Amino acid sequence: MKKTTAPPAKSGNKQKNHRFQKGQSGNPKGRPAGSRNKATIILENMLQGQAEELMETAIKTALQGDGQMIRALLDKLLPNRKDAPVKIRLPTVLAAKELPIITSAILKAVSSGKLTPTEAAALCKIVDSHKSAVEICEIEARLNKLEIEVKRGKK
Repeated sequence: MKKTTAPPAKSGNKQKNHRFQKGQSGNPKGRPAGSRNKATIILENMLQGQAEELMETAIKTALQGDGQMIRALLDKLLPNRKDAPVKIRLPTVLAAKELPIITSAILKAVSSGKLTPTEAAALCKIVDSHKSAVEICEIEARLNKLEIEVKRGKK
């Protein structure tokens, strides 16, 4: 069996007296907006006045055929898109029982090549959120109807 050892007496008491209250942050305001890391500030100061020369060198290197430099410059100029608009017509659904119409349309779009499986999965997540919203509205309507019936029964 492993023995657990308590911290030395001096540090244990010191830590015990300075713990934050439960649910209380050590920095309630958080990091100030627009503040930068120390490393970023140091690098900016080191590059001050040399940025133009560095860019010229990088461009010359890329134009000479350095593949890594070309890739680095293009990544900065044209970063990879994380999402692209999806062009697909989906039917309007107002009731939860109609949701399979949307999923069928998504499956059809995937099978015909109009959507990739990844795009379809993202759309299905959106449909799932829509399903939750529709179901909540349906439950609320049913609850309101029941409350009205109960009030009528008490009169």
